[in-house]
Amino acid sequence: MPEPWRTLLTLAAGLVTGVLSGMFGIGGAVVSNPAIRALGASPIQSVGSTLPSILPSAISGALRYHREGLLRLRVVAWTGFSGAFAAIGGSLLTTIVPDARALTISIAVLMVYTAVRTGRVAWPATVPADESETAPTDVEPTSGRDDWWTLVAIGLVAGLFSGLLGIGGGLLLVPAFTALLRLPLKETLGTSLACVGIIAVPGTVTHALLGHIDWGFAIPLSIAVIPGARFGAGLAIRASDRALRLTVAIGLSVVAVVYATTELAALIG
Repeated sequence: MPEPWRTLLTLAAGLVTGVLSGMFGIGGAVVSNPAIRALGASPIQSVGSTLPSILPSAISGALRYHREGLLRLRVVAWTGFSGAFAAIGGSLLTTIVPDARALTISIAVLMVYTAVRTGRVAWPATVPADESETAPTDVEPTSGRDDWWTLVAIGLVAGLFSGLLGIGGGLLLVPAFTALLRLPLKETLGTSLACVGIIAVPGTVTHALLGHIDWGFAIPLSIAVIPGARFGAGLAIRASDRALRLTVAIGLSVVAVVYATTELAALIG
């Protein structure tokens, strides 16, 4: 493929990646990883080359959430920095584990669970006719556990997978923050995005030192994700709770199916 076309398609993938990051609180590598593989990157390059774009995407989107008071800074600190430490180990494991695609199937299943759980809260329950006017339309999660060791454990698992698979960690953080910490959805998305940015830094450095990054892919991705993440975060912030929950449920379901299908095809092939 001619270089100009490859760059333009990489920029397009980066823009879509940024929108998904801002809307769903994830790194977005579920799009950029298979996209650059289709454009000629090797499997290990597709893991390493997506990581540099996660930091600018996370900064752009997280700043938008922070302006609205939707970041839990304590959660970001404990989870983000413990995840950053684990990401180094995950990145080094890529030199030992030749193919970790089988692990991605479990992540896809977890994403589907999160999508169902998120969408179920938004789906209107059947209520008696005389109670329909007073029934609540939005259900806020009750308070969950946010002990420091719980946050560290979440960060360690997310960071390990981030370094090993180049996924940014958000695919695990969003389910953990909603199911374990029971954060409101918008705070979950903003906090996850901030953590993803921190976790991506050591993984990026490690993969760069290992020679796993093709900067011909990484630079266009890093440029295009910035406006995409800001736009996606704005959409999520402006949405009603119910509309956002339904959007996240549908979006995560689609991402899970695409992610699992891509990895299964690569595993079988």
